Amino acid sequence: MNSDVQIAGDPLAIPHLLPPVPAHPTTVSAFAGLARTIAADRDGWAPLVQYDATSRWYHRLRTGPGYEVWLLSWVPGQGSGAHDHGRSSGVLTVLQGELTERVGTRGARHALHAGAQRVFAPGYVHDVVNDALEPAVSLHIYFPGLTEMPLHPTQSAELPAGAGAEALGALGG
Repeated sequence: MNSDVQIAGDPLAIPHLLPPVPAHPTTVSAFAGLARTIAADRDGWAPLVQYDATSRWYHRLRTGPGYEVWLLSWVPGQGSGAHDHGRSSGVLTVLQGELTERVGTRGARHALHAGAQRVFAPGYVHDVVNDALEPAVSLHIYFPGLTEMPLHPTQSAELPAGAGAEALGALGG
């Protein structure tokens, strides 16, 4: 007697029976995965990196529907200042070196080594700085694409009122 596979053929060979594969990320987890995929392709991003002693260097690496991917370099001592990302959420991934993120009312510090990721929601205020003696490179994905980055005059970055820490988190860092 014939089985259904013998009669109908291999269902994996029939594309219309498979769910569509999304062309672009649609979840925080998928954006974090995209960042890890880009990070793993060192030959793709490393030749693009430049270092600027006067300001952080940045390069838009990729865009997709509703998101942008940025590559940044940080020489020792360079920092972002306390800021948020307007209505954008994002994923920060350290590709090379070490960065320090300061966040919270007490200026909590997070040492971010190569491979570390941080995710953030709209309104998340932080300060990122290269406190190390070697240059660092980071990858930033913003969704929707970054349209504003308001600076905050505080010495230590703070969470906005009502923004719970549970909405934010660290992935591998």
